[in-house]
Amino acid sequence: MLDRDGNLYTGNLRGASQTDRYTPSGGGEEAYEPHFTFHGFRYVGVAGLAEPPDTATITGIAVSSDLAQTGQLVTSDSMLNRLQQNIVWGQRSNFLDVPTDCPQRDERLGWTGDAQVFARTAAFNMDVAGFFAKWLADVAADQDPSGSVPWVIPNPMGGDSVHFAGTAGWADAAVIIPWTMYLTYGDRRVLERQYASMRAWVEYARRRAGSDLIWRPGWQFGDWLALHTDDPSYPGATTGTDLIATAFLAHSADLLARTATALGRNTDAQAYGALFLAVRGAFDREFVSSTGRVGENTQTAYALALAFDLLPDSLVPIAAERLAQDVRARGRHLTTGFLGTPYLLHVLSGNGHSALAFDLLTQRTYPSWLYPLTRGATTMWERWDGIRPDSSFQDPGMNSFNHYAFGAVGDWMYRNIGGIDVDPGGGGGAPGYRRSRIAPRPGAGLTSASASLETLYGLLTSAWRLERERFVLDVTVPANTSAEVTLWDTQVDRVQESGLPLKAVAGLRDEHQRGKDVVVDVGSGHYEFTVTLGQQPRP
Repeated sequence: MLDRDGNLYTGNLRGASQTDRYTPSGGGEEAYEPHFTFHGFRYVGVAGLAEPPDTATITGIAVSSDLAQTGQLVTSDSMLNRLQQNIVWGQRSNFLDVPTDCPQRDERLGWTGDAQVFARTAAFNMDVAGFFAKWLADVAADQDPSGSVPWVIPNPMGGDSVHFAGTAGWADAAVIIPWTMYLTYGDRRVLERQYASMRAWVEYARRRAGSDLIWRPGWQFGDWLALHTDDPSYPGATTGTDLIATAFLAHSADLLARTATALGRNTDAQAYGALFLAVRGAFDREFVSSTGRVGENTQTAYALALAFDLLPDSLVPIAAERLAQDVRARGRHLTTGFLGTPYLLHVLSGNGHSALAFDLLTQRTYPSWLYPLTRGATTMWERWDGIRPDSSFQDPGMNSFNHYAFGAVGDWMYRNIGGIDVDPGGGGGAPGYRRSRIAPRPGAGLTSASASLETLYGLLTSAWRLERERFVLDVTVPANTSAEVTLWDTQVDRVQESGLPLKAVAGLRDEHQRGKDVVVDVGSGHYEFTVTLGQQPRP
């Protein structure tokens, strides 16, 4: 980076010299390119040239695993488009054989927590099926016989199941990523290959939790890099590690039960479904009050409890409102770290607070996703305040400016702004986009957005625009697939397809009112839905 005076800043590289020294022979034009290292950088300092350099002196070569780009998202907001570009560049420059945390300082390790929070976003942007299949095999290979999973894969740290391993939210990559790959690519083989590893991790976590199923002992990263302040009235958004660890035990047990069902292992499905319910009950007794307060009343506590279905139905709207109140109290800012951030917008929009989710996404002041863009960021930062509002740098001991974890917000953007989501099952659905969900939400002043995804069946697209008193949605559904299209806040008689009332359109599988919304079931083909607006669709 450059410091506030425009000088090259390398303090945050720690022990990585990031320096190439080349002595020319003097025999004419020469070219040098390193073959046994790579550099993550934004600026290059050059010294020792006989003549001033120009734009042809150095050529930057982007090095990464050869992953085809599959997903696209473009909106009417240039800042959101820049955010998406930063997410993609962060992924491209860190997916180099393993999903590294950063490509520049003396680390460049396959941190499991970073990979699991970003996996769903990664699978939209690029074809990562083979990439993660290979890395998950490494996870199983480095897994301790106890079932504990190291912090980083491959693991150069050594240690046993207690040291540098077995941490909630990080080791859960052994369960979350295989399930995510199955959802997005529909290939049960990854579940079959990883099942023993998935099961071993859940059993290890169950033992760590003990008889009361509350996971208390041992080192935890917790909600890594959540907001901390110097304000004594609000020292920071610290969520108890016992709450986080217990929540992830429940979540991985739930996903393992679903995996067992997908593989026809019915006995295991019942056993791990029962474990999930038991941990959920323990979570409620330990961390949830009768008035809907969860744990330390942090955004992450509510995000995990709501996202992992850990609350009684009667408390869900109350907890969601408590979360919304905290966001508003922070001036529509987030306080979440690595583990809470991926779920924050999902639980807000899924529980009646979509407008607030859009406010968070488009917030430009610190802390927010767009604040780094106001400081010129071209990739995702490790910290919300890598460069502080006063232009000073965070602690150089840990301050990466290319760290994709907070880019997990891309998943919410693709599903909600772009409107493309997978239907994991039910109602004739199937993973791998054999059946998809199309449900874009206008919000935050956006006037248009288009998203596309190259699925295994072909190109799936969703493009919408606001035209005066109309909302227009163009959808393309690939051959041999189907989709459920949701049009928010309208009635069937106000919706047309290709200029015809829905009831008059041949080929639609079904159309009906679902509460305040219209749902249309369609097969493969191209559709243009037009909604006559009495008011703009709810954000």
